[in-house]
Amino acid sequence: MDAANDPQLSPHDEEIVAFWQEARVRGHVSGVDAVTGHTARDTLPPPAWSFGGTPEQADALLALVLDGTKTATAGARWDYEAEGEDLPEPGDLSIVLDGAGHPRALIAVTDVAVVPFDEVDAEHAALEGEGDLSLSHWREVHREFFTRFAVHDKGFREDMPVVCGRFRVLFQR
Repeated sequence: MDAANDPQLSPHDEEIVAFWQEARVRGHVSGVDAVTGHTARDTLPPPAWSFGGTPEQADALLALVLDGTKTATAGARWDYEAEGEDLPEPGDLSIVLDGAGHPRALIAVTDVAVVPFDEVDAEHAALEGEGDLSLSHWREVHREFFTRFAVHDKGFREDMPVVCGRFRVLFQR
């Protein structure tokens, strides 16, 4: 895809395409990935999104990704269903945006599990890299997040299914 010759692309899209092209070259994202076994031969960029529910959260969580502290994330399965999105799978790539919508990191999913909220463990909480890394902090913050930013209409429940994913950074800017 040539962003400069596609009249349907916005400047934001052009920035994502340029980031993807740079990441594929500088991040050595081509051929078969030795960790995931997936092939990154597509010329179209993977989905681009930001962590959190606000620009401030996006920037704070991105900083944790970029410094290597955050290597996991969690989302409400009900939100995936409400938005008609497939659950992530090992090998899936994503471009992580900062709070202003600029691409900053290319990540690859390495592991995914769906567990009830009240069964998310301390290891996962620590890998998310937030606060004091404790499970109690994770539960407090995510209980509020899953209530405040829910896309679905089922409300928060302690046994709600949570998609827990691990990832690694392939390229960052």
